[in-house]
Amino acid sequence: MSFVEELRWRGMLQDIMPGTEDLLNKEKVSGYIGFDPTGDSLHVGHLTQIMTLIHFQNAGHKPVALVGGATGMIGDPSFKSAERNLLDEATLQYNVTSLKTQLAKFLHFGDADNDAKMVNNYDWFKDFKFLDFIRDVGKLITVNYMMAKDSVKKRLEGDNGLSFTEFTYQLIQGYDFYYLWKHHNCKVQMGGSDQWGNIVTGSEIIRRQDQGTAYAITTQLIKKADGQKFGKTESGAVWLDPKKTSPYKFYQFWLNTTDDDAKNWVKIFTLKTKEEIDAIIAEHDVAPHTRAVQKALAKDITIRTHSEKDYETAVKTSEFLFGNGSLEFLAELDHDSVLEVFDGVPQFEINRDQLTPGINVLDFLASHTQVFPSKGEARKMLQGGGVAINKEKINDIELTIDTTHLINDRYIVAQRGKKNYFLVIVT
Repeated sequence: MSFVEELRWRGMLQDIMPGTEDLLNKEKVSGYIGFDPTGDSLHVGHLTQIMTLIHFQNAGHKPVALVGGATGMIGDPSFKSAERNLLDEATLQYNVTSLKTQLAKFLHFGDADNDAKMVNNYDWFKDFKFLDFIRDVGKLITVNYMMAKDSVKKRLEGDNGLSFTEFTYQLIQGYDFYYLWKHHNCKVQMGGSDQWGNIVTGSEIIRRQDQGTAYAITTQLIKKADGQKFGKTESGAVWLDPKKTSPYKFYQFWLNTTDDDAKNWVKIFTLKTKEEIDAIIAEHDVAPHTRAVQKALAKDITIRTHSEKDYETAVKTSEFLFGNGSLEFLAELDHDSVLEVFDGVPQFEINRDQLTPGINVLDFLASHTQVFPSKGEARKMLQGGGVAINKEKINDIELTIDTTHLINDRYIVAQRGKKNYFLVIVT
């Protein structure tokens, strides 16, 4: 299956410049996508473009990932409501390095013809003087042409206007395409559909400057079935960096998708074949409560973004919090990871010196912690079988809690009822 056919059946393709599909079918081509380094991590909103490059490489072409060290200093105004804060050079360079590391998890980099390549547009812009740029590049594109772009019109019609700095962005991105076409034989630029105007500007610069021909492909912007923006949660963006979004929360993001979204996203964000996906959807439709599509989606993307071990830990965490899973997996986690598992769960601290001689279970639950507001309530629920320590139900009001109950020599997990967990940390 060709690259364009792959995008088409997966529901990713938006626009394609005439001649692009023929070019890709008759020769191996270098093509690029730009990534904005205004943060030190990519997020799930970038995954569509990462997947595009993966399919491009799998089809035998050479993917080029451009990290915009120069354009990141300006900020792309495309369909943004306001100008973004500009970052200093040191911060941008740190971000560029971080993004390179993340992209290397998805693409095979190297020196072979089909290996991915990383470039940074700061390398060719750092010594490009302003007067030279407006003389050599600015003359190629008219203001009328630039003003006609939908992204520019939208900003001019809004309350915040458009600064000259942002207005020039499409010239700079356009020159990126020209530079890569000229020096790296990049004949195709790809991106989200909001980048179509900037991409076409690049092909126009190539035509006017060197009478050359370049091509373009854009992918659909991903939205939820209800029209909401993809990749956002109540707590913000879902990052690929495990320090910003834990593998467990990353896994849960995909696992909690609706049936309609999961059926679309399993095509876009996994490498499963059409036959595999059809089989998964058929299995799901027979028993929707098993969430077969969500599980397949969450497993595939969590393993490729993080690791198989992170995926297994995420599953065990989910089974523990929402099912009958054991606590054994906590022994494999460091302190920060344990806290991540119990994020949002009430936590209490208790001194080791208090715990060593032993504490009566009622005092432990109601005095040393606030699992229960009173010993009376603790006694009543305990005798009714509604209390567990480390997932083990207890009903002995004379039980002594001591250091033998510690997990990792540091934690005790108390449970009130079926779903109310409490983490006790020994200090």
